[in-house]
Amino acid sequence: MHTTVTVDATRTIIARNDSPDLPFNQSINPYRGCEHGCVYCFARPTHAYLGMSPGLDFETRLFAKPNAAKLLERELRAPRYECRMIAMGTNTDPYQPIERGMKVTRSILEVLSAYSHPVGIVTKSALVARDIDILAPMAARGLAQVFLSVTTLDPELARHMEPRASAPRRRIETIKALSDAGIPVGVMTAPMIPALNDKEMETILETAVAAGAEWAGYGVLRLPLEIKDLFREWLEAHYPDKAKHVLNLIRDMRDGKLNNSEFGSRMRGNGAYAELLARRFALAVKRLNLNRERFRLDKTQFAPPPRAGDQLSLL
Repeated sequence: MHTTVTVDATRTIIARNDSPDLPFNQSINPYRGCEHGCVYCFARPTHAYLGMSPGLDFETRLFAKPNAAKLLERELRAPRYECRMIAMGTNTDPYQPIERGMKVTRSILEVLSAYSHPVGIVTKSALVARDIDILAPMAARGLAQVFLSVTTLDPELARHMEPRASAPRRRIETIKALSDAGIPVGVMTAPMIPALNDKEMETILETAVAAGAEWAGYGVLRLPLEIKDLFREWLEAHYPDKAKHVLNLIRDMRDGKLNNSEFGSRMRGNGAYAELLARRFALAVKRLNLNRERFRLDKTQFAPPPRAGDQLSLL
């Protein structure tokens, strides 16, 4: 499958949101589209805004932001900029395969490190371990945290569901590598898909804890806009015997529909099945001693480094 990469001509790099469902209000997405090809990816509809398909185009017609570091420096130096944690991996994966050569994410981390700016990363790629040399010193100053997204430990299911993402074993190994380097690391068991991978929730958490994970989160499958049809087609092609049951359980968590975009329920669902998942997660977190304390990144250290020609302070 041939992938094309186009330069994204964006003029700003920090995206902001006011969603009550999200624990951050600033994020950076180095790329549009994602080679990982995860069938469930809620970011797929963003390609429709560009006049392309949320299906194959999303996976193969990518947009990169090679000037991201320069844009970021400009925004961080703005007089009214207020330092708050920047999240990466909130839309498309900052460590998808093209990052290996383009290094846009790495250039962003270099700027954040120089400015002592906190960052939180979510990825399903082992490539994040490449940047331990930047992340470990940041973590030592309370400036970095990483979550690995682990949806399944079954390599066959992973190949079907996330065809070009790192294998589950590699993600667990990456949790250990980050933890061994002193980087606070967690695991995201998301999305949980009823009757497909949700039975693995506790096993994923146990395996991640054994590798060094200290925090955990979860979410249920979201199927906004075109993803409903893409997921249904994928499910009927790969798991025809389970398709009807899976879809019915999804509807049970979404007020009889395949998707509910309301704040407060879109991430966790509602109804009996969603409540059961929530109880299972809470019990596993307590048993495994996860989420013992709320991890807070330090924003008090933020300081733009001096540039050549800047006037020095008299104090």
